[in-house]
Amino acid sequence: MSRTFIRVAVLVAASLGPVLAAPQAQPPSFVTNTRTVAVYATVTNAKQRLVTDLSRDEFTIEDNGKRQDLTLFSNDIQPITVIMLLDRSSSMRLNFALEEQAAEAFVREMGPADKARIGSFSKAIQVDPLEFTSDREALLKILRNDLQGEGPTPLWNAVNTGIDKLLLEQGRRVVLVFTDGVDMPMNFSGHNKSLKDVMKRAEEENVMVYAIGLAGENGMPGGGDRRGRGMGPGAFGGLGGRGLGGYSGRQPQMEGPDEGLPKIAAATGGGYFELTSTRDLALTFARVADELHHQYALGFTPERLDGKMHDLTVRVSRPDVSVRARKRYLASKSPGGS
Repeated sequence: MSRTFIRVAVLVAASLGPVLAAPQAQPPSFVTNTRTVAVYATVTNAKQRLVTDLSRDEFTIEDNGKRQDLTLFSNDIQPITVIMLLDRSSSMRLNFALEEQAAEAFVREMGPADKARIGSFSKAIQVDPLEFTSDREALLKILRNDLQGEGPTPLWNAVNTGIDKLLLEQGRRVVLVFTDGVDMPMNFSGHNKSLKDVMKRAEEENVMVYAIGLAGENGMPGGGDRRGRGMGPGAFGGLGGRGLGGYSGRQPQMEGPDEGLPKIAAATGGGYFELTSTRDLALTFARVADELHHQYALGFTPERLDGKMHDLTVRVSRPDVSVRARKRYLASKSPGGS
């Protein structure tokens, strides 16, 4: 099986609220009067395969450089609440069917306690159904019948909308966004969100962003991307036209996925997969679901809740594995201001 997804940048999410220690069939449970920082960690080996048999004693966490005692630990399958955001820009038109099939692969990997909504961004940002649901057949019906037609690429506006939809949900909240272009919304009135805007919001609101970017043919001979890197086997497969995917009035350009995608994934504890071909699109969507289900849930009680962003470092003692961990969390003050 081809493995052209070669670039993965995944770190760990952190927020205030206790960590789940329940099996996957149980929904997340957060207790507001418990001051616990929840950290979700992904561990992989040298072949980028998930490592799921680590023990509690093999993890260490530092808050602003000071080692913390782990008060919670779980390596059970963890439920997720996710909003999928699918690029319906003009440059994706020839690949709409493949995009829908790939999103279906994620839905089929959902567990009974997982909940999702499906979003598409083009001339508008559309999210269905009205509430998060575990009904896979309902989600598959949306993918097959209710996505938008082609238009521009309001990427960061879409991610911001995804964050909005997750704010009332509890537990581990995830935005999964797929695009082949850079942010290029139709509306230039000054109300558009930037990468900086949505990254700050996602960090503060504890929303994890996963991103899948379709790179492929960028007008660079020899299979290199616009930054001069080789893209590996399977490049240039079934991509059709490549452009900015938006209506900017500029001359058409050959572009790859927005360079902000790996940045927001790293900042929020999500992951970034960049593909050079649609061949592994469905496989990558399914892998994201598998990775989310097999993150370690860790927790510690912070010494200070000062309303500031704290540096967060997660390490594992086992050799030849890598833990991918977010670098910051917001130490929100208690309702009483202490």
